[in-house]
Amino acid sequence: MPRFLPFRGVHYDIARADLALVTSPPYDVLDDEDRSRLAAGHRANAVVIDLPIDGDDPYREAGDTLRRWLVDGTLVQDPDPSFYVYRMESIDETGHQRGTTGVFGALELSRPGEGGILPHEHTTPKAKSDRLNLLRGARANLSAVWGLSPSAGLSKLLEVSDPPLAAWTDEDGVHHLLWPISDTERVAAITEAVGSNPVVIADGHHRYETSLAYRDEQRAAGAGPDAASEAALVYVVELVDNELNVLPIHRLIGGLPDDVDLPAMLEAWFVVTPAGGIGPDIAERMGEQGALVLVTAMGAWFLRPRAQALTGTPELDSSRLDVALAGLPAHELTFQHGVDQVVRKVATGQAQAGVLLRPASVAQIIDIAQGGERMPPKTTFFHPKPRTGVVFRLL
Repeated sequence: MPRFLPFRGVHYDIARADLALVTSPPYDVLDDEDRSRLAAGHRANAVVIDLPIDGDDPYREAGDTLRRWLVDGTLVQDPDPSFYVYRMESIDETGHQRGTTGVFGALELSRPGEGGILPHEHTTPKAKSDRLNLLRGARANLSAVWGLSPSAGLSKLLEVSDPPLAAWTDEDGVHHLLWPISDTERVAAITEAVGSNPVVIADGHHRYETSLAYRDEQRAAGAGPDAASEAALVYVVELVDNELNVLPIHRLIGGLPDDVDLPAMLEAWFVVTPAGGIGPDIAERMGEQGALVLVTAMGAWFLRPRAQALTGTPELDSSRLDVALAGLPAHELTFQHGVDQVVRKVATGQAQAGVLLRPASVAQIIDIAQGGERMPPKTTFFHPKPRTGVVFRLL
């Protein structure tokens, strides 16, 4: 099982920085406009070092900037190794209050199959050189991997009655709270709890794989078994329904022949029936029907899986749809968050069709990861996302 250890965290000086202005969403959900807006909002926004663009060597400049911020007091490093309990509170898509409480720590790296780290879905092809160059230049973990632990009672260990070190609300209305934990007994209990079971990678598969590559480079250069590069910054949450809000990632289809009859073509794998209008209740209706929803300019249809046609396919909307899409003419597939965005892009002709999926359940995530399998790429979207800049880990 993986070792999970405290570390001397680096974070913004709360007396000098408004964390609403200096933390940022994860780098992989930001576009150029988002980056520019965040960087313009505060000179020391975390995006400046997590998505560096300045200088002849932006990655080295990111490391230099990080250390300048340490020297000038923008950032401080805690004197003692600590865990960092971090809670996010938000309103979900149904209007209910949700909370996710986890802990930042240094998780020992191991490849899938070597130790207790379980990826839960395949990744899409993506250049990893950017993140590897950032690790080399910044010599720090800036953006955490998100891990899930099946260790019962971890959430209870993370309950804190003391006032938080920091509390702030971001631009999306998500409330964030942070508590450093250095008490010896509680640190030992958290280490034991996380280290007693495999950790499932929920989000940040590319960051995790890049950390492995950096670890191997450091080993080749002579780094010992206790080097900081042997671990990565990971945010661990107990794998239970009440701590997680798992959203689906929908599909957009383009590039098909103009005369293709998608509802008819999908009949081989699904029972296709009219779905009527797409309104706020569509997720509830999909659950009642046990169905996906196809959206085209001509209307919407429920797609209820045909068990015989999908024998041997995992009971996931993304897996079932992958089988069906493989039988279509050549086409382009992209991924889209949000029902409204799917409907808009189909209506405006930016996509020929969209398919709305239901979210994977926590039980499905556990079963697939522990069974050594992986979900198709872009099956799960955990919301909200931990902010970058809550805590950094020097390497």
